[in-house]
This record gives sequence, structure tokens and C-alpha cells, in this order.
Amino acid sequence: MISGRVALVAAAALMLATATVLMMVSWPSLFGKPASILLEAPAATPGAPSRTIKARLFYVSDDGAQLTGVERDVPYAEGTEQAREIVNAQIAPAAAPLVSAVPPGTMLRAVYITERGDAYVDLSSELVAAHTGGTLNELLTVYTIVDALTVNLPAVQAVQILIDGKEVETLTGHVDLRQPLAKNLGLVQ
Repeated sequence: MISGRVALVAAAALMLATATVLMMVSWPSLFGKPASILLEAPAATPGAPSRTIKARLFYVSDDGAQLTGVERDVPYAEGTEQAREIVNAQIAPAAAPLVSAVPPGTMLRAVYITERGDAYVDLSSELVAAHTGGTLNELLTVYTIVDALTVNLPAVQAVQILIDGKEVETLTGHVDLRQPLAKNLGLVQ
């Protein structure tokens, strides 16, 4: 009697396993594509434009003594992410004939914006280590970043530059960076 029940349970298990395998094999033809294929993300359409904004970015003027504003397309983002996009565009290597006041290799680590409108821009140590020095060059570098945010984002009133997450007195000994700096278009031609 017990062996008859074991044989019956074994036969039922074999039939269930066979039905499961048949269902898995025939599933696509019975119900269309398998679920894993239906959940794939749609492929991006080649050449489809992504949303951008026009931003005024700043580069060293031809005479090397001032900044010049240039309108560029910058990826659109919401809130603080828009500040990140603007800073990333500003510190990116400049295409000739433009000259960036920001040393090559400088990377954006973070951007924070307070409710008062103070932005804190945390940049990598290359901003200091690769800087050419001098009062004018330091002014141009600092206000390239300050003006890029204050001109393009009305909610940003002032910008403080941090290096590797820390406050610094200056980049190379000339411009006091211990507090947020307001827009200064006096350096822009």
C-alpha cells in the first residue's frame, strides 16, 4: 500500500515537472514575448535631441586680462543638478580659440545650494595644484565659477569654492575664499 502511494506521488511529480517544462518552452508562442523581453527599456533614438538650456559661460579674453562671456548649450536639469551641469560645462576643456581659466583636470566633486542662495562648489585639488598663480589669473579662475552660477541661476546669490570638501583661504594666495563671493561682472569685457 505504501509503495503504491509512493509510485502515485512520483508519477504526479513527474507529470508536474513535464508540464512545467512544456509550459516554459511553449510560453512565447502561446502568449507572445517572455516577460523579460517585454521589460527591456526602449532603445534611444539615434540623433534625438536631449533637452538643453542656454547658459553664459566665461573664458579668458584674447588679451588675457579679462573674461569674456560665451553662450553655450548646457544639459537641462532640475534644482541643484542644473548648477552641477553649469559648473561641469564651465570647467570642461575649452575648444580653441577659447581659453579656460580653470586648470585642466579640475573635477567637480559636489554642489550645494542653501535656502539663502549661497552655492558651495566643491572642486578637486587640481584647481590648486595645476593653477598658474598670480593675482589676475586667480581672480579670473574664481570669477569664472562664481559668475557662471550667479549669472545663469537667479536663485544663486553668492558662491564659495571648496577644495576636496574643505574651505580654503585662497587658491594661490590672492583671493579670499573663506566666504561666499557675489557676482563680479567687472572682470567681464
